[in-house]
Formats: sequence, C-alpha cells, structure tokens
Amino acid sequence: MYLNLAVLFGFTLVYSLLAGRLERTPVAGPLVFTAFGVLVGPLGLDVLHLSIEAEGLRLLAELTLALVLFTDAASANLGVLRRNLGLPERLLLLGLPLTVVLGLGAALLLFPGLGLVAAALLATMLAPTDAALGRAVVANPAVPAPIREGLNVESGLNDGICVPLLLALLATAAEEAQAGISVGLVARHFAEALGIGAAVGLALAWLATAAMRLAVVRGWLDDTWRQLPVIALALTSFALAQALGGSGFIACFAGGLLAGALARRRKHEELLAAEGAGDLLSLLTWVVFGALVVGQGLDRLSWPIAAYAVLSLTVIRMLPVWLALAGTAMRPAEKLFVGWFGPRGLASVVFAVLVLDADVPGSDTLVATVACTVVLSILLHGLSANPLAARLSTAGH
Repeated sequence: MYLNLAVLFGFTLVYSLLAGRLERTPVAGPLVFTAFGVLVGPLGLDVLHLSIEAEGLRLLAELTLALVLFTDAASANLGVLRRNLGLPERLLLLGLPLTVVLGLGAALLLFPGLGLVAAALLATMLAPTDAALGRAVVANPAVPAPIREGLNVESGLNDGICVPLLLALLATAAEEAQAGISVGLVARHFAEALGIGAAVGLALAWLATAAMRLAVVRGWLDDTWRQLPVIALALTSFALAQALGGSGFIACFAGGLLAGALARRRKHEELLAAEGAGDLLSLLTWVVFGALVVGQGLDRLSWPIAAYAVLSLTVIRMLPVWLALAGTAMRPAEKLFVGWFGPRGLASVVFAVLVLDADVPGSDTLVATVACTVVLSILLHGLSANPLAARLSTAGH
C-alpha cells in the first residue's frame, strides 16, 4: 500500500511542477497520466499493484467527473453562452441522437453477435464527450469564444443526458427483453434523471450560495475554509441526486452554472481549490485506468474493436455534427473542428464500469471497445488540441 502511495503521489509532485510547461505542448495531461499508469502497471514495470474493484474505480471516476463538470460550468462565460446558445442546442438535440443511431448501426455491422441492446449500450457509452479531455480546447483563447463555450456546454450535458438511456438499456438487458426497448421505460428514466438532477443541483447551489454570502457578512467564513464549500457543494449535489434517482452529472452541471452566475466576486479564487481537487482526482483516475484497464483491453484487441474505435472518433461523431450544424454561419473549418473535438474519456469509463458490473452479455467486448476508443482519443485529441486550435485561430484572421 505504501509503495503504491509513494508512486502515485511522487508522480503527482513531479507532474505538478511541470504542468504549466507541459500544458503549452501537444502532450495533454490525460495522455501523460495514462502512459504513466501503463508504464508502472502490470503491463510495464509492475511496481504499481492496485486491487481496486469495479465499484471503487467507478466511484473514483464519478467523483472526478462530478468535480470537473461543476467547476467547468461555474467558470463558464454565461454572457457568451447566451449569445451563442444555438451551437450546444444543435449538438445536443440533433448531433447527440444522430451519434447514438450511427454508433448503433456501426456496432450491429461490426459485432453481429452482440444483439440490439448490447449494440445500443456501446453506442451510448461512447456518445458523450469529455469535459476534462476537452479542457485544452475550451480553455484555449485561440479558439473562438462561441466554439469554446458551445463545446463546454455540450460536454457538460451530454453525459448526463446519456445516463438515463444507459440505465434504461441496462434494465432492458436485465429483463432479457431482446426484442425491443421499452419506450415507456426510457421516458421514465429520462424524466427522473434529468428532472431530479436539475432540481437538486439548482436548489443546493442557490441555498449554498445564499449561506456563503451570509457567512461572509457575519464573519463566520475565514480564508482558510473559503475554498472548501465549493468542493463540498459539488460532491453533495452529485451524491444527493444519485441517491434520489436522478443524474448526479446533470446536478453538478446545473448547479455549477447557477453558482457561477450568482457569484459576484472572487469566483476564480473560490473555484481554485475545486479545480485543483478535480485535477488530482483526474490524475489518479487516468493512472488507474492505464494500469488496470488498458492492459486488459489490449489483450482483447481485434480488428472490429479497432475499426469501431476509429469510426467512433471520426465518422460516428463528425458526420452528425456536420449535419447538425448545417445552415449555420460557421465556416467548414470550424464545423470540422467542432466535430473532431469530441474526445471520449471519464464518462465512457464510468459507463463501461456500470456495464461491467451489470454482467451484460458481451460486456467484455463492450468494455474492450470503450478502452480502445478512450486510449485512441487520449492520444489523438491530446496531440492535436493545441496545433489545431492555433491553426483555427490563424485561419479565422
């Protein structure tokens, strides 16, 4: 145990000292973290010996995603978003369903033995984009502000929207209803997950913001504790929404948007601790992913899995985005940029662990495909983020 801690936090120390320099290069954080996990895990030097069960990995990934979603939403520029709401609307209402449908068709073609429900699960697991992996783009001032905020909102909401669909498909698989998917079941899960999640996130954000203002006025909150309420609010929103049957991811994003809008002063300073905690959890998640999941995924690698991974990052994502943005004033280069930057990451990892826990028929193939896609996304999107952002900025002038 102590050797594991020394390896993990020693790497954290080294990376934190170099992070500012590395983030200005094509080498993105998740790429470094995953590569380090592979290096020190059983597939490499075998000095990191982890015995994290699926539930522990899921909890780590869920809490990481919750913090990232909350802080990204809270730091969003709502003025820019209100002026450019059409982009995330098109991506979520048109692009996301088309991505799921196209992913379902590709899964049935490449994995004919999976069946309809398992193929739909694979398409759903790889439909959401990743807020953490996309940070190199959404935080880059070289990218036009409307595109940055649009991609940020898309990555914040699409995983929460996919959660009820995933749960409905898992319920359908458990009932062995292979002939079709219950529309009523899907609708009920959507209503519960979205409605409860949004209500919990908004209510807690409003109450916590009001309480923090009162505490500051009365002098109850000093600088030592000032940054911790944001972390506690994000994790409470996630856990309470999940406990009540809603989507904790929707709760975090909705709550983060409201908390950021209500924050009058020192918003950046108050978010620093939560962003730092999210970065630390992200580092640990990707190291564990590299050490435990990547090796197992590579053992099951086959040409259909590799082909689906490539299609998922290209045609399955980019064609729906192109169609969703048809008729807008965006230049072709901007449409391609938005289509390409749909990285897959934490949300897909969380979904894969949920499917693995449910013991769905064909789950080994599903998880291996998700692992292959996420690794490819980490590599390709990480290396291309800064160069393509700079090229887009140059082409726009």
